[in-house]
Amino acid sequence: MAHIERRVRSGKVSYRARYRDPAGRERSKSFSRKVDAERWVAEIEHAKTRGAWADPALGRVRFSDWLAVWWGTTTNLRPSTRARDETLLRLYAVPRFGQTPLAAISQLEVRVWVAELSARGFAPATVTKAYQLLGKVMAAAVDAGYLAQTPCRKVPLPRVEREEMSFLTPTEIVTLAEAIRPAYRALVFVGAYGGLRIGELAGLRRSRVDLLRGTVRVAEILTEVAGRLHVGPPKTRASRRTVSLPRVVTRELEAHLANGGEPNDHVFTAPQGGTLRIVAFRNRIWRPATDAAGLVGLRIHDLRHTAVALWIAAGASPKEVAVRAGHTSVSFTLDRYGHLYPEADTRLRDRLDSLHATARPPEGVVVDLLDQDMRSQHGADLQ
Repeated sequence: MAHIERRVRSGKVSYRARYRDPAGRERSKSFSRKVDAERWVAEIEHAKTRGAWADPALGRVRFSDWLAVWWGTTTNLRPSTRARDETLLRLYAVPRFGQTPLAAISQLEVRVWVAELSARGFAPATVTKAYQLLGKVMAAAVDAGYLAQTPCRKVPLPRVEREEMSFLTPTEIVTLAEAIRPAYRALVFVGAYGGLRIGELAGLRRSRVDLLRGTVRVAEILTEVAGRLHVGPPKTRASRRTVSLPRVVTRELEAHLANGGEPNDHVFTAPQGGTLRIVAFRNRIWRPATDAAGLVGLRIHDLRHTAVALWIAAGASPKEVAVRAGHTSVSFTLDRYGHLYPEADTRLRDRLDSLHATARPPEGVVVDLLDQDMRSQHGADLQ
């Protein structure tokens, strides 16, 4: 149990509060007023009861030192994700909090930091992501017993506006395919009709292509981080999928693969052979092709948006789109592409009218549906 000891030294009175931490070690702190010692002890005991007690010594660890520990124990990130997160923390969080003890980082300081980043003109998505990463780091400090609670709570964030997506028409797809180097003509068609991400296209192997069935199986992706290539499985289980392709795309793939190769070879390679490097492809091949096709500013990822738009225009349901695109949930599909579905609602209404038109009254009963509806409404008005 905690207790308070009154001490007098050289005529000066002080109060020493003692308590035992959850591990049984005795800890103490001195105060000049008894009321302060009592309040501190009460707070400590309350924190122990709630399981929110944190070692004060650990709270004095600097943010930069804890960040190094956190990185050393974070093993579930893809290389590209880790590189992005390291950059965000290094550029935005470390300059502000690097030398600050963990326990000294308050909710207000985090709030001010977010406001300052926004005032400096950083994109709302960048500010939000930096804050979320700081929140992950501080939450891990709570879990490790360095802090009683995270300061990243109830902080207002800038509004992130959904970026405008670009979609190609079938004519524009052909135009782009004609403008790009012949070795990547099939890549344009697979991306625009199959919806594969650029990492999935670069990681696609010949053995994953089934020309007879007209399908490609997404089983590996390729990423490039700081000039180093990484090949591995897709990020989520939903991303591991088989996508059926229209015949026009299958024919393009068949022509592309006609030059032969081993089953484990990549379908799309660098101009001189070897693994396709995405950064070099974007700068040296994609941008000149989009400029030549009159599609300046078109991103490689817009091929994927195009595929989803075409699927929806062809009548695919949200569930079908989610499966083909490798989305983790239908709700994500609707959140991202729901604005493309108004015609689907109209088609549903028309189908309901068609179903109702097949209705027949029981034999021997003649019902004027319009007259019945008017009588029902008139009765409701009298009540």
